[in-house]
Amino acid sequence: MTKKASGDETGDVSELVDEAKEKSVDKAARLSPRLIHEVIRRDGEEELGRPFRSLFWSGIAAGILISFSIVGKAMLRTYLPDADWRPLVENFGYSFGFLLVMLGRMPLFTENTIMTVLPVGARPSRVSFIKLARLWGLVLLANVIGCFIAATTIAYGMVLPEALLPAFDGLARHAMAIPAGEGFARAIPAGILIAALVWMLPQAAGSSFWVITLFTWLIGVCGFTHIVAGSVEMAWMLVTGQIGIVASVTGFFLPVLAGNVAGGTLIFAFLAWAQVRQEIPLPKE
Repeated sequence: MTKKASGDETGDVSELVDEAKEKSVDKAARLSPRLIHEVIRRDGEEELGRPFRSLFWSGIAAGILISFSIVGKAMLRTYLPDADWRPLVENFGYSFGFLLVMLGRMPLFTENTIMTVLPVGARPSRVSFIKLARLWGLVLLANVIGCFIAATTIAYGMVLPEALLPAFDGLARHAMAIPAGEGFARAIPAGILIAALVWMLPQAAGSSFWVITLFTWLIGVCGFTHIVAGSVEMAWMLVTGQIGIVASVTGFFLPVLAGNVAGGTLIFAFLAWAQVRQEIPLPKE
């Protein structure tokens, strides 16, 4: 009896070990593109279903917080020596605002160019396209309002040390001096990188901080243009009277907006959908 009990106990322990190993393998296994698509699609459906008031206020918060990308970059530019390697370091400051927004799960327009497109692409209809257009318009408007609140506060609220303002102003001047065609071209890879970042986050798990940091650092160091972070610089130039509304809208806002959408939706979202299309069953009528 004792031997039998001992054998049963050994068998139970072996089963537990096998089960633990199986769980470890499952946990360590990479998510397939189809599963990543499904995770992002569900997040997009959740965004499309959120109350507009909640989206609006959280979108304003995202616009305010993204200003820390320009503040962070200006801070590092101010205190680092003027050397050839300085851009490689100062652009880590560009990641500050994106970390605040993305880890805080606040709606950023460029994230929505892939996240909310996937559920609409999976089940296209007139109603879904209208919901997508309304969501994009609301989030973009809220983001830009937040950018103007941040820029106005920095310009007239004495919230930053005087030593940082010349660098902040220099960054804004440089951003607004980029020709419209070049701004559009530079916005395309920025849209692709943000969409790729959203695509990678479900797989990143505990390394989300570093994935966001490195991807947004790459956007900054390469001089790619981002519609929301760049709107902080545009707003600064407007509220300080250094640029007019027509010049800012036609020279920066519309070209960069078009480039980000082209990169995030027309290119990356299409490619993401194409690679999993054969693995996803058609929706039932």
